[in-house]
Amino acid sequence: MKRIFDIICSFFGLLALSPLLIPVMILVWVQDFHSPFYVAPRVGKDGRIFRMVKLRSMVAGADKTGVDSTSADDSRITSVGRFIRKFKLDEFTQLWNVLKGDMSLVGPRPNVKRETDLYTDAEKGLLDIKPGITDFSSIVFSDENDILKDSEDPDIDYNQLIRPWKSRLGLLYVRHQSFLLDCALVLLTVIAIVSRGKALWGVNRLLMLLDAPADVIRVSKRENVLVPCPPPGADSVVTSRSADYIHRLRRLTQIKEQTISTDYADYTD
Repeated sequence: MKRIFDIICSFFGLLALSPLLIPVMILVWVQDFHSPFYVAPRVGKDGRIFRMVKLRSMVAGADKTGVDSTSADDSRITSVGRFIRKFKLDEFTQLWNVLKGDMSLVGPRPNVKRETDLYTDAEKGLLDIKPGITDFSSIVFSDENDILKDSEDPDIDYNQLIRPWKSRLGLLYVRHQSFLLDCALVLLTVIAIVSRGKALWGVNRLLMLLDAPADVIRVSKRENVLVPCPPPGADSVVTSRSADYIHRLRRLTQIKEQTISTDYADYTD
């Protein structure tokens, strides 16, 4: 049912949006005579790499800087790109990936390999299903660029402020995925274009129905300032994006779990 839903919606979605997307593609090409598409390698289900198609909103070669997170005032964003990002037009071209079967309409957002390499064991559950164009976090953190605005290190701030909750929301979807939930999230995504407040209210109603943890519901209301938190499966806030740091973080978590298990075994004996 999910795959049929994906095929029908992506096919007719591309047809309906083509009168809007084609002129924008031309504008992107005219500004610097480079391809209007940014074909980005992303990590899909079971860790498989696929090529995600996006309308290019940055200068050509922007990905070579090594910075994965983007703030609203990022100098790499072009003038046409700001229009594209404002109306999320770069997301619509991903319907092609949905039609091909690389992605689904609803699912955890796909990430670059540099980021998935830093996943905790708990976060690896995000790779158990196909990534999607939208999910809970796409609505809750639709203002991600603004959150990272004026950040001295967007990647670190992303990992401290956004990633912990984005991952928890993604894992919640993985556990409770269903056709009805997909329909509800697609509808809320459309509502978010007109009224983000109403969409957030809808997301929180869904989270309550799914018996989500109280702190996830609280953060998803987006009424309070985000503060650094550890990602799921870790005890410490991320302070470095290096694989060595994440390896040590995972090891410390494993040692703690082993200690708890040993203490419990001693107690029961």
